[in-house]
Amino acid sequence: MTEIVTTAKAAGKSSGKAARTRRRVPTRTPHQAVAESGRYGRPLAALPWALPAFALVGVLLVYPFFRSVYGSFFEDNGFTSSFTGFDNYARLADDPIFGRSLLNTLLWVAGTLLLPVLAGLLIAVATHRMRFGGLAQLVIVLPYAISAAATGVLWYFMLNSQGAVNQILRAVGLDSWAQAWLLEWPQNTLAMIVASTWQATGLNVVLFAIGLRAIPKDTVEAAELDGATGWRMFWFVTLPQLRAVTVVVVGMAIVNSLKAFDMIWLLTKGGPSRSSETLALSMYREAFRLFHVGYGSAIALVLSVIVVASSWMYLRRQMPESTARA
Repeated sequence: MTEIVTTAKAAGKSSGKAARTRRRVPTRTPHQAVAESGRYGRPLAALPWALPAFALVGVLLVYPFFRSVYGSFFEDNGFTSSFTGFDNYARLADDPIFGRSLLNTLLWVAGTLLLPVLAGLLIAVATHRMRFGGLAQLVIVLPYAISAAATGVLWYFMLNSQGAVNQILRAVGLDSWAQAWLLEWPQNTLAMIVASTWQATGLNVVLFAIGLRAIPKDTVEAAELDGATGWRMFWFVTLPQLRAVTVVVVGMAIVNSLKAFDMIWLLTKGGPSRSSETLALSMYREAFRLFHVGYGSAIALVLSVIVVASSWMYLRRQMPESTARA
């Protein structure tokens, strides 16, 4: 009996110790917490992990940019070079091909803003509450999944002198409308803008559709109770609610149109007689086809300045508070 009592007491003591051990929670003083966070959260602690990304950006973006700036002050044919100062930039002002390229680039900007952006907005709004609206949006988005090369080849077969467009016009008795769509300026530039619109509209439809789904239902219901329908609903309720998405879509359209290259190269290669070239295509031809590396670098720098300046001015106008804080 004594042994049983002794064993029970020992067990009780051990369970009490175990309970006290389980209840003990490790704590840190504020000084210890600051010391440990300083050891693992120093400002330069993540630098080794970011170095590969910095190196990649430096090799692919930063170095080529400054190399182009440096090369624009030289007459360089790829084998020999000589310093010419600002002669390449003075040549830009007297080059009619550069003037035509700048005009074509502006046409691309205007056409991209008027056609793909406006069409994407209208299609997204029209199919938002439609019964089979999702299916209709899917059909319109499909061309965006096609590569630019495939799109260029497809539209070349449609727009060349013996292409599908002219054959259809002749078949319906509109022979006078059939023409060489890609051989005369400015209709070749306008035709290529239409081809680019066919592919680019799908992405805009997706972005605007996402913005429409994010509009609070309470806002729409309140507007309907106030009698807003049709055009008034679109202009005073839907469009203001899509402002954030519109900023993104228009910004992307401006940048993409300023550096338009692939569609033009596949359809006309900038011809005829370089009449449909944009700044991006002129830069490529001068630097890599004609081996005027210095002059091509000057065009590339002008194009970069135009892209950055237009993007900054657009964002500054659309988001004045954010740019003011920056």
